[in-house]
Amino acid sequence: MDPTPGSIVRARGEGEQRWFHGGGVHTWKATAEETGGAFLLFEDRMTQGKVTPLHIHPDSDESMYVLEGEIVMHIDGTDHRVGAGGLAMAGRGVPHAFMVTSPEVRLLCLHTPACCQAFYWDASEPLAEGDEGDGVDMASVSASAEKNGGIEILGPPPFSPSEGAPLEPSEGAR
Repeated sequence: MDPTPGSIVRARGEGEQRWFHGGGVHTWKATAEETGGAFLLFEDRMTQGKVTPLHIHPDSDESMYVLEGEIVMHIDGTDHRVGAGGLAMAGRGVPHAFMVTSPEVRLLCLHTPACCQAFYWDASEPLAEGDEGDGVDMASVSASAEKNGGIEILGPPPFSPSEGAPLEPSEGAR
């Protein structure tokens, strides 16, 4: 990996699009190769009800900046509603999970450093233009985590079904 990253310029919608087997379309904005391993940045587009299992990233900090919509972010035992313009960051080794509570959400996901890239790559597949992806395959996600590291799945999503229902907009979503 080149230790001196170059410049990157990508417009909205630009970047490789991949269907993440955990649900959602990733548009890769900056890869480990492009940043000298400093970070991985992708846009994640998901629909209401998408949840992640409770997990940690032992070697990277994960930051999520919500562009549109709303999520509930469960960090270290506490739930936080995060709407458009809001940020949630789970530091290395901090247990977390999230759930999409709006009809759609778009967020930027930043991993520093970029050590999770192999996990996301193997747990996803390229999307043809106009394709929206096909189903959730948590076995593929677990297999990639086991093979590549970068993430440790601790257990099922920590949310009750009623938490996925849309509520009045939070401060961050107004």
